[in-house]
Amino acid sequence: MHRSLTVAIALTLACAPLCVAVANPQKGTQVSEVTTQLPRDVRPTHYEISVTPHAGKLTFDGRVEVTIDVLQATDRIVLNAVGLHFSEAHVHSTRNKRAYPDPEVGVDESAQTATFSFPQALEAGSYRLIMEYTGIIGTQANGLFAIDYVTKAGKKRALYTQFENSDARKFIPSWDEPDHKATFDLTATIPDAQMAVSNMPVKHREDLGEGMSRVTFATSPKMSTYLLFFALGDFDRATATADGVEFGVITQQGLVSQAQFALDSSQAVLREYNDYFGVPYPLPKLDNIASPGSSQFFGAMENWGAIFTFERGLLIDPAFSTDADKQRIFGTAAHEIAHQWFGDLVTMQWWDDLWLNEGFASWMAGRTTQKLHPEWKSQLGAVGSREYAMSADAIASTHPVVQKIETVEQASQAFDAITYSKGAAVINMLENYVGADVWRDGVRRYIKAHAYANTRSDDLWREIEAAAGKPITAIAHDFTLQPGVPLISLEEAVCDNGQTTIKLSQGEFTKDRPDKTPLRWRVPVIARTLGGEPARALIEGGGGTMHLQGCGAVLLNAGQSGYYRTRYAPGDFAALRDGFASLAPIDQLGIMGNTAELGMTGQQSAADILDLIKATPLDADAKVWDRVAESLQRLDLLYRGDVARQQKFRSFAIGTLRPALKKYGWQAKDAESEPEAILRANLISSLADLGDSEVIAEARRRYAARETEPQAMPRALYKTILNIVASHADVAAWNQLHAAAKMEKGAMMKDRLYLMLASAKDKALAQRALDMALTDEPGATNSAAMIRSVAEEHPDLAFDFAMAHRENVEPLIDTTSSSRYYPRLAGNSLDPAMVGKLKDYADKYVAASSRRATQTAIDNIEYRIHIRAQRLPAIDAWLKKQEG
Repeated sequence: MHRSLTVAIALTLACAPLCVAVANPQKGTQVSEVTTQLPRDVRPTHYEISVTPHAGKLTFDGRVEVTIDVLQATDRIVLNAVGLHFSEAHVHSTRNKRAYPDPEVGVDESAQTATFSFPQALEAGSYRLIMEYTGIIGTQANGLFAIDYVTKAGKKRALYTQFENSDARKFIPSWDEPDHKATFDLTATIPDAQMAVSNMPVKHREDLGEGMSRVTFATSPKMSTYLLFFALGDFDRATATADGVEFGVITQQGLVSQAQFALDSSQAVLREYNDYFGVPYPLPKLDNIASPGSSQFFGAMENWGAIFTFERGLLIDPAFSTDADKQRIFGTAAHEIAHQWFGDLVTMQWWDDLWLNEGFASWMAGRTTQKLHPEWKSQLGAVGSREYAMSADAIASTHPVVQKIETVEQASQAFDAITYSKGAAVINMLENYVGADVWRDGVRRYIKAHAYANTRSDDLWREIEAAAGKPITAIAHDFTLQPGVPLISLEEAVCDNGQTTIKLSQGEFTKDRPDKTPLRWRVPVIARTLGGEPARALIEGGGGTMHLQGCGAVLLNAGQSGYYRTRYAPGDFAALRDGFASLAPIDQLGIMGNTAELGMTGQQSAADILDLIKATPLDADAKVWDRVAESLQRLDLLYRGDVARQQKFRSFAIGTLRPALKKYGWQAKDAESEPEAILRANLISSLADLGDSEVIAEARRRYAARETEPQAMPRALYKTILNIVASHADVAAWNQLHAAAKMEKGAMMKDRLYLMLASAKDKALAQRALDMALTDEPGATNSAAMIRSVAEEHPDLAFDFAMAHRENVEPLIDTTSSSRYYPRLAGNSLDPAMVGKLKDYADKYVAASSRRATQTAIDNIEYRIHIRAQRLPAIDAWLKKQEG
């Protein structure tokens, strides 16, 4: 699943998990301690599902026949169900067709289970459990849900499903756990004029008369319940064929041409993955389905053979989509298609090992993007993703990559930066350690050994070790079974006879626990002198020695493949600063990230990052200048509310970025690269955020001239200019944008315009956006996003509003997002009082076992308040020195 890391949940299971030993039928071996929230005495093998949606009434009728194996005699069958009302339930033996007395059905909504109790025990054997029921079609992206959207022909409604992590139980009564794999037959009764989509191709369509048809899909492969998919609506579908697979893109009618890039990209990615994994994609078709709307939980979902993606992650609108949008679309497709193997074909046993799905898919997407589109320089973007993970991993509320999951709520909260970005960074480091070819061979062994089965992390390490011929499990365990970020410090560097000997120590980087006893890792370190060849060593036991070719400044984590921070003595850092312009862009990015983070924790001067920014040459790589702009904006946020000091900082920041914008200008240049085009938009946006009056005025001028001056708002800057106009809007400009939002007939742009209305810096306009979010006007899935947008600039206002109107806000949030949504609103606050507000919120509304999101928000607020008081004086002093 592809996410912007906006994850959470609302429901907590009342039942405690069970850890039991179960047989692995694929391998004939014993798997111990598989977490489950259901008894293990019954196992499903096949589902036959019939569903009739009533889109207008937001209800559906369902019938399912589940073939089950009763493993030991039992007088009850317990499975998952939420919001389903049962009208009938029967069971009979598959061997002799014997019927049994109908069971009594008991539903426990808090435990999300249905229990079928029999007057006498069912003996071990094979049975069919038949259930008829009704359910609810939701308006948020959980279970079977509806999306209403605008078109030139009027309003439309489409239906989709979203089941990860634990929402298939809202669509079918089922064993809704990843280890309970089964095959699925799905039949749907639908309006004649509409298209139905599922994991497999349509096998049969029957005209029922009176405008209705029955559609039957081919039998699915053996898979987990959360990968089942169904969609219904007024769709168009374009197709292509590659490697014997039919590719499809499915959109609302009239937009299928906007998905051509995604269709072409999917074919290229699948060819690459067929080769890389050594196991061909096993389904006959692979659709990617675009939906209007949004979710606070996810952006795309890897349903086997039927990837679901919100339109912004799949479609390219010729009026306003940018190169950055195109790259995101490719990255999303590469991520979700990687899941067709890592997640779908081979699935983690339980949510503890979610990173096996998400971390691997994130790494695979980056690797594949770099191979197929080297001009995008995605390896440089991976440094930023690693930085994001290490920042989250350095506070007290972090967790191991492999974590203990006991409830549905905890499972939903596991979709975070540690699972995705740290997981990808650790894989990148381990692949670099054993070699790319060896790593690929190990992955191939893993996929072949566990196809259609469930695994744990150690199953992967076992196959990598077998391919590598050397142990990596101990290293992998250090980085996945314990939390935190190693800190490698250069203690001494001595040059003798053209060789430098360095002594390294290993501690732990933490942002909020300076007295913490450091954990220990075995850390693969790559180091070199500037101009010398890289040397490699495994640093363990707290330290080590390395011998480097040549003399001069020493660079640790050369090439930035390691998951650790690096620290230098002042003299060693000065040598790197003086040679900064000569470093490879990837190392410039790594040093900037380390310097900023260590500066904020007081392990070096907080102003050192400004020295690096000042040392960045104008012709540095575009992604390095992206990092410069981002670093300046982050510092600027720390000055929020202190106008006089902020103006002094902004004078320096604007003066730093203006020459770069002058170089790139407002108009695209011939033969410029896509990263350079993206940088132009980012520079304009950053300067506007920093209050550059010239940039804001030019954006307003161009917006005003858009009707008479064709080049005033080029496609590459269309959204950037709109964003600036919206965020700096006065009442008249806000009203004009509001009118445009109401009139807009394209769902994707309409959604974006409402988010822009919520980005206003003016507090009164932000309040108007909050009030609008509680109306029907923005659309059911946009309202929560509007409140989030207000929170970027006005976190205290947005949080207080959401809590004051919680009964109205709660229905606007996907249930998988709820316990993380409210803390995220507060995330940018600098008010100490917010800590108490968050604690009160958690005490009232969040289970004690699921408060990590709240604690993370508290940790980050307290950390920012601390660095605002303790580190900004060094920035002020540096700025004053520049004036002299």
